[in-house]
Amino acid sequence: MSRSSTSRSSTHGMSRRGILKAASGAALTGTVGGLATVAAGGSAQAAPAVFTHPGMMNAFGELNRAKVRVAAGNDPWLAGWNRLTANAHAQSGWKARPQATVIRGGTGENYGTLYNDIHAAYQNALRWKIGGTGAHGDTARDILNAWSATLTTVTGNADRFLAAGIYGWQFAQAAELMRGYSGFDLDRFRRMMVNVFYPLNNQFLNQHNDACITNYWANWDLCNMASIMAIGILDDDGAKYDQAVNYFKNGAGNGAVQKAIPFLHNDQGLAQWQESGRDQGHTMMGMGQMGAICEMAWSQGDDLYGYDGNRFMKAAQYVAKYNLGQDVPFTKYTWGSGQNCAYNEHTAVSSASRGQTRPVWDMLHYHYARRRGLSVPYITAMAELGRAEGGGGDYGSTSGGFDQLGFGTLLYAK
Repeated sequence: MSRSSTSRSSTHGMSRRGILKAASGAALTGTVGGLATVAAGGSAQAAPAVFTHPGMMNAFGELNRAKVRVAAGNDPWLAGWNRLTANAHAQSGWKARPQATVIRGGTGENYGTLYNDIHAAYQNALRWKIGGTGAHGDTARDILNAWSATLTTVTGNADRFLAAGIYGWQFAQAAELMRGYSGFDLDRFRRMMVNVFYPLNNQFLNQHNDACITNYWANWDLCNMASIMAIGILDDDGAKYDQAVNYFKNGAGNGAVQKAIPFLHNDQGLAQWQESGRDQGHTMMGMGQMGAICEMAWSQGDDLYGYDGNRFMKAAQYVAKYNLGQDVPFTKYTWGSGQNCAYNEHTAVSSASRGQTRPVWDMLHYHYARRRGLSVPYITAMAELGRAEGGGGDYGSTSGGFDQLGFGTLLYAK
């Protein structure tokens, strides 16, 4: 697949939506709490004055709803819980295999060790948060502590930027769930994220591996944006959070929303995804990566889901409709590749990997159809086909099956 730090205080139960409402609808740009930052590729954007914790993919409301519904034996939450508890990664006997150096791309690849341990930490953290079992909390804590005591380098060929992005934001999710857990060394984990993952995330968004700005597909930008946003929330770091939000809106590369979704087909309520002419596996990956950014921002009071006239919703509808076996419009997409921006084009939507199952749809369905009350029939139909969603380990053993954290039925059903 080629192609400035400010510390904030944190609180439980207070989101930026509440802060802004109390401020009588103050503008989303400018300063909040006395800070305005200008991040790479964007204009000034104010981070939350107070960060909400837990405040990434799994906010307090979603976790509490799952806990109550599972305890009551209600579906679809119970079906989602059963997918979680059946997963080999979600067992309290999981033992971490931390590495000092993780390599993705080139000689000596070992990154599978990292993504398997991340998903084990996340799934055990969910079992503790929802089921209350201390053995699972201890397992999640021990995995996180083992890696933060060991990992110093993520490297490899250009794919090192994918590793730093995907595994950066996913690792931070598990740590956010374990915040405050007895014996969890949050400070050491934060240092690992800032010293090992963030430099690669930041380097990629600013330099794109010295390639033509359009060389890398949208997912490369998106996973690195997601990692920076997650690190910002984990660290109560307004500047990093701002950097991710600003890049989403105004970034130079293909992950910025108007480049990831280059063409609107408003007469059909659809929008074309940047990788739609490439294949459907990476296109669905994009639904998960952009969805992660939008969900994290939503937890902090920023509506990126609805940004630019629900642009992401229209793209998800487009991707879902095509993968349901129906026709979609396609506008010729052109881009420059390599260091010299050699000309390339896609003239038709790709059928490669069409109809693939990935656990990305329930989060999108429950946001647009339930939180927002919007009609998203194609997203809804895709979600229904994949329910109850599993997670890493349920969709094959290769890296593509671990690009999403999953369990959307358990976590987002309303």
